[in-house]
Amino acid sequence: MSNGPKFDLSAKHLYLCTGIRDDLTRFVSETIQGGVEVIQLREKYADARTIIRHAKEVKQIAHDFGVPFFVNDRPDIALEVGADGVHVGQDDVDVDLVHKIIPEALVGLSTHDHSELQDSLAKDIDYISAGPISATPTKPGRAGTGIGYAEQASLLSPRPVFVTGGVQPEAIKDLVARGIRHFVVVRYLTEASDPREAAKKLRTAIDEALAS
Repeated sequence: MSNGPKFDLSAKHLYLCTGIRDDLTRFVSETIQGGVEVIQLREKYADARTIIRHAKEVKQIAHDFGVPFFVNDRPDIALEVGADGVHVGQDDVDVDLVHKIIPEALVGLSTHDHSELQDSLAKDIDYISAGPISATPTKPGRAGTGIGYAEQASLLSPRPVFVTGGVQPEAIKDLVARGIRHFVVVRYLTEASDPREAAKKLRTAIDEALAS
């Protein structure tokens, strides 16, 4: 694991979740330069060796920029590559097991409804994600939670709440007005022809909304 200081996620507002892609290192570098503050590698289909190889590359880039790096679901891979944390879903590895494998890891947990939010309050985690607000291809078969749940989670959770689903510049102002401060983005950046410029647009929208 990383031997550096533990990151303050409450000060991070723009979180990129990406899978493996042909231009992964360039893509991650450009999005960070555009304003991304947290990186997660979420790869559900590649074999462990492939994930480890790419995770090591992404971690190095993230750390060169002083950005925390998370691995999705796999504390074993996070330990192997020196990641800063692990993000787990409701059906993934249990939070307590993550801490047994990597005691110093930052841990994030996906939540989708009020009961999962309540359960998260008793867990040793550093942030939760809430959503997706609207249905998304990155979560096949999962209906959108609506903005109400994201608003409720942001109000009730003592930890940072990173909202997922439909995060794009034109939505930011209304989300911030509902008390939401932290955003996970996937498709707006992964499908962008100019990832750096797309990240800048998101970053500007977030900064302006938070300052108003």
